[in-house]
Amino acid sequence: MTPTQIAALIAAGAFVLLVVLLAIPLVKLGRTLDEATTAIRKAHENSDPLFHGANTTIDHVNTQLERVDGITANAKTVSGNVSALSSLFTATLGGPLVKTAAFSYGVSKALRTRRKRKQEPGGRHVRGKGKGGRK
Repeated sequence: MTPTQIAALIAAGAFVLLVVLLAIPLVKLGRTLDEATTAIRKAHENSDPLFHGANTTIDHVNTQLERVDGITANAKTVSGNVSALSSLFTATLGGPLVKTAAFSYGVSKALRTRRKRKQEPGGRHVRGKGKGGRK
């Protein structure tokens, strides 16, 4: 054997060793990809019931939201009716009620003034220092 042939055998052996060393990680990577493929397949198979349950939940939520919309519309109608009723009450009874309150205030003030005059000694009829009116 010549030195060239020996060098070629050593180079071929090194190349075989390099291929073997590189084949081990490639085999492990292949196994990892197989496991990932299996996991993805299982996740895909289990996602159908999950999506079905989510759709059912969303349908129930939409039903409840429709009910809430109806309740809100009824509450809006009731508040409009209460507003109209209070406006009607103010228009029909507000004016006479204010007039009655003013009249009762005037009568009570006049009675107080009259009692005060009766309690004054000597029955003097002197004008008091009030707000521009008689006392």
